[in-house]
Amino acid sequence: MIKNISISIVIFFLFVNCNQSDANNKKKETGNISSAELDIQFTRLSLDSSFIENYIQKHQISADAAKKIRDFYSNRDFQYAWFTEDGLAEHTLAFWNLHEQYVNLGQDSSLFDQDLHKRMTDLLEDEIASPSPEYISETEVLLTEHFFDFSRYAYTGKIDPEKMQWHIPRRKIDAVKLLDSLTKTKGSIENWEPVNESYTLLQNQLTRLYDIEKAGNWKNIKAGEKTVIRKGDSAAVVADIKNNFYLAGDFNSTDRSPKYTAELYNAVIEFQRRHGLEEDGVIGPAVMREIDVPIEKRIEQVLINMERMRWLQMNKEGKRIVVNVPEYRVHIYNNEKEVFDMAIVVGKAATKTVIFSDEVKHVVFAPYWNIPRSIIRNEILPAMRKNSNYLARNNMEQTGYSNGLPVIRQKPGPNNALGRVKFLFPNRYSIYLHDTPAKTLFKRTKRTFSHGCIRVEKPLELAAFLLQESPQWDRQKISTAMQSTREKWVNLDKPVPVYITYFTSWVDKNGKLNFREDIYGHDDRLAKRLFQHENH
Repeated sequence: MIKNISISIVIFFLFVNCNQSDANNKKKETGNISSAELDIQFTRLSLDSSFIENYIQKHQISADAAKKIRDFYSNRDFQYAWFTEDGLAEHTLAFWNLHEQYVNLGQDSSLFDQDLHKRMTDLLEDEIASPSPEYISETEVLLTEHFFDFSRYAYTGKIDPEKMQWHIPRRKIDAVKLLDSLTKTKGSIENWEPVNESYTLLQNQLTRLYDIEKAGNWKNIKAGEKTVIRKGDSAAVVADIKNNFYLAGDFNSTDRSPKYTAELYNAVIEFQRRHGLEEDGVIGPAVMREIDVPIEKRIEQVLINMERMRWLQMNKEGKRIVVNVPEYRVHIYNNEKEVFDMAIVVGKAATKTVIFSDEVKHVVFAPYWNIPRSIIRNEILPAMRKNSNYLARNNMEQTGYSNGLPVIRQKPGPNNALGRVKFLFPNRYSIYLHDTPAKTLFKRTKRTFSHGCIRVEKPLELAAFLLQESPQWDRQKISTAMQSTREKWVNLDKPVPVYITYFTSWVDKNGKLNFREDIYGHDDRLAKRLFQHENH
C-alpha cells in the first residue's frame, strides 16, 4: 500500500518477532486465549507490553483510558490493530475517513489531535522515507487511545445530558469491544457504527445543508413581520423565497418570478408542515420567521439535535411510547413499526414538561385529579376566597390538610382536568399522560398549556394499545370504563417504556427535514456548551 511503511514494518517484524515469540508461544501453550480472541484477524506484528506501559506513563493517560488500552491489546495477544505487514490496515483508512468527517461536519476541534493528524497525513501521503519501529509503535497506540476518545464523543455525546435537563439514561458503549469489532470489519463500515437510523438520516441532511451553504446560493431574506402574501399576489421577496424553497427541496420549479403561483402554494404548505405551522398556504409572519432563519443557524440546530441523538439509547423491541415535546406529538411503536401518533399538549414555559424516561404501569379510568400543592396554593385557594362555592361548582372535594394546606381532589366526571383516563408511570416529577376535556386545544399549532403533564388527543386508542394483550379489555369495555363515575385502576401485565424527548430537528418518515421552535430554550443552553470551542 505504502512502500516505505511496508519496508519498515517488515524490518520491525523481524526485530520484534524474536522478542515476542517465546512469550506468545508460552501464552498459547497455557491456554489463556479465549475463543473470542481466536476470531481476531491477527497480523504477525506484536507490541511489547512494556512499550504500552511506557506509553501510558509518558503520556499520563487516565486510569480509565489506560485500562481500555491494556484490555484491548491483552485480548488480542498484543497484536497490532491498525497496521499489517503491508502498511495501514483497510479499516484504519475507513476509520480515519470517518474521524475526519465527524470533525469537519461537527464543527468540533476538540477531537483534533495535532500529533496524530500529522502522523496520519505523513503516512497517507508517504512523506516519511522510512518510519522507525518506535514511530510505528507510537502511532499504533496513539490511534487506539484516540479511538476511545472518538467513540465516547461520536457515539455517546460530547456533553453530559444531565447538565442539559435531559434525564434519560445516556447511551453506553463498550469501547474495547467496539474497536475489536472494527478490526474485524471488511469493506464499508457504514453498518458498523453504533448509531440509530434517525442519527444517520439527520447526518445526511447536515451534509446537504453544508453543500447549500458552500454553494452560496441561499438568500438571507428579511421581509418584515407584517408581510402577508397569498396565492395570486406579487412581491419582490417571492423570487428569493422560491430560490430557498427550491434548495430546501420544497419547490421543484425553476420559476423565479415575483408572482405567488399555484406551484409555490404547494411548496408553502410543505414548508409549513415541516416547521409545524398552520398549513394555510399564506406567507405570513409565522412563515417569515422561519424563512428568516439563516442557513448557518439551521446547521447549528441540526448539530444540536445530533448531539441529543447520540445520548439516546432506546430499546426497539416490543411496545414503546415516544413523546417529542417541541413537535407536540406522541408516537406509538410496536417493535420497529410506528402504529399511530397523535397531537399532545405539553407544559407551559413556566411549568416545563421534564425530559426523562420511565415505564407506563397503570391505566386509570375515571380518575380523580389529586391537585398538586402548587396549584392549590397559587390558584385554588385564591379562587376559594373569592367564591365559597368554588369547590362544589368544579366537582372538587377537600379530603384533609397537609402542612398547612388543604388536600383537594377533583372527582371523576366530564369536566375533570384529567379527562376520562390517565396513564401512570410513577416518577419524582409527577408527570403522566392523560385525557382532557379541553379538546379544542389540539387544533392549535403551539400547544403549551399544561402544568407539566402531557394531554393526549386520542386517549381511547392509547388505552386500547396498552391493553391489547388483555382480551377482557376490548374497546367497548374501555369506553364504558372511561364514562364511569367510579375510578378504576388497571395494572399492565408488562410495563411499557415511555420516552419524553426534546428534538427540534429530525427527518420524518417521508425523508423530509423538520424544524421546530425551541420552546423551552434547551437548544440555546446546549449550543453554548456544544460550540464554546469556537470562542477560544
